[in-house]
Amino acid sequence: MQIELLEIDGAFVATPTVHGDDRGHFAETFRADLFSEATGHPFTLAQANTSLSARGVVRGVHFALVPPGQAKYVSCLAGTIVDYVIDVRVGSPTFGTYTTVELDGSARRAVYLSEGLGHAFCVLSESATVSYYCSTPYSPTREFGVNPLDPDLALSWPTGLELLFSPKDSAAPSLAQARERGELPDYEQCRTYIEGLRTSGAS
Repeated sequence: MQIELLEIDGAFVATPTVHGDDRGHFAETFRADLFSEATGHPFTLAQANTSLSARGVVRGVHFALVPPGQAKYVSCLAGTIVDYVIDVRVGSPTFGTYTTVELDGSARRAVYLSEGLGHAFCVLSESATVSYYCSTPYSPTREFGVNPLDPDLALSWPTGLELLFSPKDSAAPSLAQARERGELPDYEQCRTYIEGLRTSGAS
């Protein structure tokens, strides 16, 4: 497995070796030792989620305040999605920018987002099953969102699809509004928290 840093600090893509034969295929989709080597700290699983979504469904942009935030290790078990990592950390050198990775049930790649980063995805196939490993349990009072159609964020959604959003995501504030409300994570607080993970050996 190769784990590489993406364009946004704190975001990584993990690419496993897929072994296939006439029976199907096998891949190691998570390795704790390689994860720690790449990120500088371990990942402790606190909650695992699975979603099934139809073609064109968009989930996000979601994030949690830090501390403790919620890091995510996201993979697509079946189907194909385009996964978005959005930097919503106030004070970050890449604040307001994003990067994308295509995830599917064949290549078995995964995306890791550290605490404070925003996440979204869009389904390209007829349906997709997505798995999320989370570093902390769901905490509704500390979890927020940004409107996925915010023109200032300008996320490039796939063309040729009828995009489907939840009422909650459609009603989410813009990035600027979320910042004014104090709902966005702070970059320096995120860095301090992650450095604490490295020195304590906890996640």
